[in-house]
Amino acid sequence: MAEKGNVTKKSVINNKVVIARFLFTMILMALILFVSAGTLEWWEGWAYMVMTVFVLIISRLILIIKYPETAQERMDAGGKDDTKSWDKILVPLIAMYMPMVSWVIAGLDKRFGWSGNLADWIQITALLVNFGASMFSTWAMFKNRFFSSHVRIQTDRGHIVVKEGPYAWVRHPGYTGGIFSWLTAAVFFSSWWVLIPTLLTIAGYIYRTILEDRTLQEELPGYKEYTQEVQYRLFPGIW
Repeated sequence: MAEKGNVTKKSVINNKVVIARFLFTMILMALILFVSAGTLEWWEGWAYMVMTVFVLIISRLILIIKYPETAQERMDAGGKDDTKSWDKILVPLIAMYMPMVSWVIAGLDKRFGWSGNLADWIQITALLVNFGASMFSTWAMFKNRFFSSHVRIQTDRGHIVVKEGPYAWVRHPGYTGGIFSWLTAAVFFSSWWVLIPTLLTIAGYIYRTILEDRTLQEELPGYKEYTQEVQYRLFPGIW
């Protein structure tokens, strides 16, 4: 009984950490976007915030409720001894620093009007595609209980090859969704300058895909055979 109580307490503590991280991310995003823009009268900033909040709440809430082990793995992976050292460098760049840079640039572009504005229907279409891409990545996360935040072979969790859902089409669907999310964000904000961190981040995604795929082929049993079944890493018919 004591052991069960410890597990429950740990779960509650972790859920509080997830909520704290979520609130911190949202507050930080709002501050960066609107301070950079110098105004709260910016519908693109609010729309992007609402969409991001909705995606995060849906994906993280379902993950915590239905797939708590995956949620725990995503929280803890960065501190694991078997996490690849190169990924401890790539993850902060892709998931933290580049998004913040893009928010700053989007806000400054709004303030100073560097890029002008695209038609509203183009921006709204881009936001809808962004949402779809984010949900595609979320689908990949739900289908793969080994969908970690960092690259490591999860022998402690019985790591096996996942072939279901989007993994039947490409080997790294989470990154596919991420790349489309970045591209459409630049269109939505009507900012040519946001393309700079966008292209750098996409390059980071591609480089990470190469390293992760190589790691999986070398260290995860059955993955090399899986590459014969699903030949493309990110984009069917392309690569």
